Amino acid sequence: MAQLAETYACAPSTERGRGILISGDPKSNSILYCNGRSVIFRYLDRPLEVKVYGEHAYPATVARYSPNGEWIASADVSGTVRIWGTHNDFVLKKEFQVLSGRIDDLQWSTDGQRIVASGESKGKSLVRAFMWDSGTNVGEFDGHSRRVLSCAFKPTRPFRIVTCGEDFLVNFYEGPPFKFKLSHRDHLNFVNCVRFSPDGSKFITVGSDKKGLIYDAKSGEKIGELSSEDGHSGSIYAVSWSSDSKQVLTVSADKSAKIWEISEDGNGKVKKTLTCPGSGGVDDMLVGCLWQNDYLVTVSLGGTIFLYSANDLDTKPLALSGHMKNVNSLAVLKSDPKVILTSSYDGLIVKWIQGIGYCGRLERKVNSQIKCFAAVEQEIVSSGFDNKIWRVSLHEDQCGDADCIDIGSQPKDLSLAILSPDLALVSIETGVVLLRGAKVLSTTNLGFPVTACTIVPDGTEAIVGGQDGKLHVYSIIGDTLKEEAVLEKHRGPITVIRYSPDVSMFASADANREAVVWDRTSREVKLNNMLYHTARINCLAWSPANNMVATGSLDTCVIIYKINKPASSRITVKGAHLGGVYGLDFTDEYSVVSSGEDAFVRLWRLTPQ
Repeated sequence: MAQLAETYACAPSTERGRGILISGDPKSNSILYCNGRSVIFRYLDRPLEVKVYGEHAYPATVARYSPNGEWIASADVSGTVRIWGTHNDFVLKKEFQVLSGRIDDLQWSTDGQRIVASGESKGKSLVRAFMWDSGTNVGEFDGHSRRVLSCAFKPTRPFRIVTCGEDFLVNFYEGPPFKFKLSHRDHLNFVNCVRFSPDGSKFITVGSDKKGLIYDAKSGEKIGELSSEDGHSGSIYAVSWSSDSKQVLTVSADKSAKIWEISEDGNGKVKKTLTCPGSGGVDDMLVGCLWQNDYLVTVSLGGTIFLYSANDLDTKPLALSGHMKNVNSLAVLKSDPKVILTSSYDGLIVKWIQGIGYCGRLERKVNSQIKCFAAVEQEIVSSGFDNKIWRVSLHEDQCGDADCIDIGSQPKDLSLAILSPDLALVSIETGVVLLRGAKVLSTTNLGFPVTACTIVPDGTEAIVGGQDGKLHVYSIIGDTLKEEAVLEKHRGPITVIRYSPDVSMFASADANREAVVWDRTSREVKLNNMLYHTARINCLAWSPANNMVATGSLDTCVIIYKINKPASSRITVKGAHLGGVYGLDFTDEYSVVSSGEDAFVRLWRLTPQ
C-alpha cells in the first residue's frame, strides 16, 4: 500500500499585466487559488496540508466558497462554472455553461442562492447572474463593451451587483432581477477589481491608473478615493477589505502592498506599506491579495504567497511557493533531513525539505530553461534547449559559479558518474558526449538515433538506449566507448535507464509502457512483464536497498515493483499527478517522491507487506 504523506503544492498561475483573484473561507482559514486544471486549497495555519480539485476539463481561473462554506463554485477558460461540495470527495452538484469565453471573476450572494460571473464572451453578454441550483438567469447585464475583469455582489439587502473591466467602466445594477442603473467612467485605465465592504455600506474599485475609488453601496454614487499621497506608483491589481470594513489591503505592480484606513466619509489614507521581500525583479510585482481573519495574504507575479499577521505587521512574512509549470525532474540529496531539488522547464529550481516543505528557490546567475537535470551534494548539472550544458556549484542554498559547455547539439539525456561526479555522459540525437568538468572529452557518433543513456557510478561503463528499443552496453576506456553487448527486449523507443545503487542490476523503460530489470553481469532479464502502465513511461527510480523499482508514466500512475516477487504483486498509486508523472526518486527505503505535469511534488509512504 502507498499512502500520500506530504504534498508540496504548486504556486498560483499568474500572468504579466493581470491581477489574480484569490479567495478564502474564514471558518476553515483556507484559501483557494488555481493553477492549470487544478483548484488548490491551502490552510493558512497548516501550510503542509493541501487539497486539490482536478475535475475541470480546461484551465481553471477562479474559485469561491459559498457563504456557508459547504460548496465551491469554480470557473474555467471555456466559460464553464462547476459547483461542488467541500466534503465527500468533492461531489459535483451542478455544471453550467455560463459565458462563451474565459470567466475572470465570480461571486456568491449572501444567501447562497445566486452567483454572478464575468469575463470574456463572444457576442453575448459579458456578465451573467444565475440561480445556483437551476442556472436560470436573474437579470440582464448590458453596458460593457470589453472584457469584464471583476464583479461583486452586495452582501446585504437590497442586493446590488457591480462590474468593472477593460472599457474603464464601473457599472451598477439593481435587482433581482438585475437591471442596469448607472455607470461611472472615473478610471482612466483598466479597472482590475471591485469589492463590497463586509457591512454592505461601500464598495471600492482599483485600476491600472493607480487609483482606488470608493462608492456608496446602495445608490452607487462616488463618495471618496484613496489618497494619492504615499499612494501606489504602479497599476493596482487587487483589493481586499478587513472584516470590520474600516481598512483595505491593495497590491500593485510597484512591488508593494498598502493598508489603507477608510474614514466614514469614504476617503482612504495609507496606514502601512508592506514591501515584498525579494530581489526586486519583475517576479516581485504583487498581483493578488486577501485579508482573512488575522492573516494578510499577498501573491507575487513569481507565484510566491506571503502571509503577514495583521496584528504584527513588522514581522517578516512567511513565504510559501512552488512551481507554476510542469516539474520535469527531481533529485534527492543524501543529507539529513532529506533535501529534494525539483526543476521545471521554465528554469526554476526549488528546494524542499522532507517534513518541512518549501525551503526557497535556488537562484542561478543565468536563468536558462531546463530539460534534463541531475544533482549531487556540491553541484547541479542541467541542460536546456540551446545545445548547452550548465554545471553550477552548490553551496547550501546558494548557487555559485556556473560553467557552460556548448556540445553543438540538442541534449536528450544526461547522467553523472556519482563516484567521480566531474564525469558526465550526455546523449544527443546521433550519439553521446563525454564531459569531464567543463571540457568535452569526446563526441562519439554511434550510428543510431539515441533516446536515453546512463553511466555507471565509477565511470567505466555506459548503457545507451535507441529509438529502435535496443540497449547498447559500452565499456569506457579513457575517452573512447567500446561496444560490449546489444540487449533486445523492448518494443518501443527507450525513455529511461538507471543502474541500481549497488550496480548489480539496471532497469530500463520504453515509450511502449514496458519496464525491464536486467542483471548486470549475465545481462539476462531479471524481472519482466512489467507492463501495467497504459502509456509512455517517463521516469524510473531504485530504492536504496536495491529491492524495489518505481516507474512513473504519462498515464498519471506510479507503480512500485519488488525485484524478488513477480510483477503482478505490485503497488500502484493511481492518479498521482494530473497530466502525467515526470520525476521520481526514493528518499528512503519506504518513501517515494514524485513530480508531474500539475506542478505538484508529492511524497508517498509505502507500507511494508
